[in-house]
Amino acid sequence: MKQEVNPKDTCRARAFDMWMQSPMPMVTLTKTFNVTRIRKLSKRTGMKFNMLLCWCVGKAASKIEEFYMLPEGGKLYKYDRLAINVIVNNANGGICSCDIPYGEDLQQFNTDYMILTRAASVSCESTSLEDSMVIGTSAVVTTELDSIVNQYSGVFNNPFLAWSRFRRCLMKTTLGISFQFHHVQMDGGQAAMFLNELQNTINKI
Repeated sequence: MKQEVNPKDTCRARAFDMWMQSPMPMVTLTKTFNVTRIRKLSKRTGMKFNMLLCWCVGKAASKIEEFYMLPEGGKLYKYDRLAINVIVNNANGGICSCDIPYGEDLQQFNTDYMILTRAASVSCESTSLEDSMVIGTSAVVTTELDSIVNQYSGVFNNPFLAWSRFRRCLMKTTLGISFQFHHVQMDGGQAAMFLNELQNTINKI
């Protein structure tokens, strides 16, 4: 459910006044993660690495209150559920955008991920979940990058994570992830808390 809220009644009141009219309100943080556990789980179970990482993103975000609020069109909205957006290569050689509803059940998320991304790939049509606070993701796995900084169009204010191919070194697998967020939605403290929680979630999956 999506509901407009008065910014003054939320913890984001001051940030809304300061950053809502900013010409560049986005902030990007980059962190290197130890994703050894995800890689091993993917290899053992056959579940996609990208799916597992997307579930971890949703799991970590679900614990941060600010992820359930989003500024849009000069207003602030509150949501009661999250979704993860993934970019899908389609049958026409282009890409589609696909929203996956986040839930605590990893197996259900995996089922939804496989069904929805396959449908988007075949139909060549993007899908969206309007009543969910969508966290964008993009995986550029054809190369290894240290950081990815997304453009700010002024249309989408959603938080966005991007990564490339993971790096293997002896017994450890690492992955640099860039996290972009709107300053009205959260401050650096909450963003750092999310990144720490993401690593904890990866360690425990």
